[in-house]
Order: sequence, then structure tokens, then C-alpha cells
Amino acid sequence: MNEDMMSPQWQSFLIAAPLIAITPGANQLLSLRNALQQGAMDAIVALSGRFSAFLLLALATAAGLGGLLLAWEPAFAVVKWCGVAYLLYLGGRMIYQSRTPRSAQERAEERQTSLSSLRRTRWELTRQEFLVAATNPKALLLFAAFLPQFINHAAGAVPVQLIALGTAYIAVEFAAALVYAGVGGALTSFDLTARARRLLDRATGATMVTIAGWLAFGRH
Repeated sequence: MNEDMMSPQWQSFLIAAPLIAITPGANQLLSLRNALQQGAMDAIVALSGRFSAFLLLALATAAGLGGLLLAWEPAFAVVKWCGVAYLLYLGGRMIYQSRTPRSAQERAEERQTSLSSLRRTRWELTRQEFLVAATNPKALLLFAAFLPQFINHAAGAVPVQLIALGTAYIAVEFAAALVYAGVGGALTSFDLTARARRLLDRATGATMVTIAGWLAFGRH
């Protein structure tokens, strides 16, 4: 395997993978927000949802299902629009929840519910990470179209190579996710005001909506 790791395909992969993983996307922004709201540890635990979805995509690609899904336009369209709808839902909810309270009563209710209604269980965070990753057509394209470009066909055992590439990418993305969760956790130490938290939520929600729009009108 050491010789494989030194092949031109692997060298190119090890350059491209970190650049893709560190680029802000729906899941990375979600980790940042989860860490900001509930601490880095909760955000890190929730990553198990994302990487469970990624592992399923990697195995599906190795089995040849990813390519079939990309080639069958109706199936890809279902995945695409499910992802768009879920991102619009998440982004819209973040923007709605970040609205500025209009009255003293609303401000009092916000303070009263901030610890109960806004804080979610680790299972809820994990499930959300899984759904964002599983319904994101960009993730499907990553595993079914991007990773196969680094296959060394002369070496044979293509499914094994795909699993190795998928596992390596998951490790790279995990490192990038730790950075986002760490940044979100570090921001909590600044004791941000409610207004600053609302602005960050609003920006995250707007970015989610923008990503949904890009997925809706982009071509694969």
C-alpha cells in the first residue's frame, strides 16, 4: 500500500482532498453552528452522523451504485431536490429563529427558552448531520464522480481502491470538521451577546439557502 500511496493518482488525491474538505459547505457550517451553540464536544459527537452517511456513499460507489445513480437522471433529481428542500428548511429555520425580538415580552421569552428549546440532544445533532450529508448531491458527486478519477486501473481491484480512497477522504474531512468545530467552540469563550449569536445564525442560514439555490440551478 505504501507504493500505492506514492503513485501519481494518490499524490494528486492528497492535494485535492484537503482543499475540498476545508471549503465551507453545508455540513462544515453545521458543525461550526453546533459547536457555537452547544460546545465543540457535542459538535464532534454529531460528526458520526455525517461520516456514517459518507461511509454508505463510499460503499455504494465501490459496489457501482453511485455511478448508476448519477447516470439515471430521475434518481439523481430525487436526491438533488430532497437536498435542496432540506437545506432550504434548515436555512429558513435558522433565519426565522434569529429574528430580533420586537417587544420586551418576546425578549423575556427568548431568555427563558434559550437553554431549553434551542439546546438539542446529541442524537438530534447527529441525525441532522446525517440527513444533510445523505441528501446532499454534492456528496454523491464527490464519491461517485470525483474519487474514481484517482483510480489506477493498471493496479486492478477497482472496488478496493474506491473503498481506500473513500476512507482516506473521510479521514481528511474529519480533520477539517474538527477545525470548524474547534473554531465554533472557541467562539463560545468570547461570551457573545444574543445579538451577535443571532447575526451568526442569520449568516449561516443565509449561506444554507444560497447553497440550496446553487444546488437547485446547478448542473451535475
